[in-house]
Amino acid sequence: MLKNKVSIFLSILFCLSCKSNKEEQQNSTYTDVVSIAAMKDVMWKGELFSKIKLDTINPKSGLYGLGPKAYLRGEIVINNGKTYVSRVLTDSTMTVKEMADAEAPFFVYANVNDWNTIELPLKIKTIKDLETFIDTQTKDQKRPFAFKLDGSISKATIHIQNLPKGTKVSSPKEAHQGQTNYYLQNENVEIIGFFSTEHQGVFTHHDSFLHMHLITKDETKMGHLDDVIFSDMTLSLPKP
Repeated sequence: MLKNKVSIFLSILFCLSCKSNKEEQQNSTYTDVVSIAAMKDVMWKGELFSKIKLDTINPKSGLYGLGPKAYLRGEIVINNGKTYVSRVLTDSTMTVKEMADAEAPFFVYANVNDWNTIELPLKIKTIKDLETFIDTQTKDQKRPFAFKLDGSISKATIHIQNLPKGTKVSSPKEAHQGQTNYYLQNENVEIIGFFSTEHQGVFTHHDSFLHMHLITKDETKMGHLDDVIFSDMTLSLPKP
């Protein structure tokens, strides 16, 4: 009798565990987009350590993603299966290297192989303009989603996180210690982005529906996009 009760109890625990794991997986997957951990846990809880090793993501075909490097010592972008990491050298210089096994404390990614590409209207000049335009254009599409921009910018500001080793973090202000800004002019670039109206603090900042990383065509500059004046750009959105 006791043996049967123990068996039933273990079965219940197993089912609850399976349900919990399933719910956790569902909570991190939104239509075609997968989000690992959350920006707010890095900023407010100081969870700077790696939550994902990027070479474990498959398939690589049509893979796009972005996030910071573990311990906030760099920025990461995945552009069509290739992973790039930027690191601060000085206030005016950086390194950008392919690094398939980079690790991140939070990350968002998606596989997209079919795109609808349009010319970005010339009146769309700023990040806020872009956010409004994308929101308007995609009211009837699945959300969130990845998108990309390709072309030239008149100017842009990007940043790379460069948190000093051993720093403890319990607020966004502390998390941004060491952040280094870089100023670009008249560059040909690709921009990988993610749009969501539901995930502020998860993979977009609290005041935006967009999270974007910019990489120059010559792959010498890359970082989180803070400000931009678009010049001649095409916008690619996933086909419904």
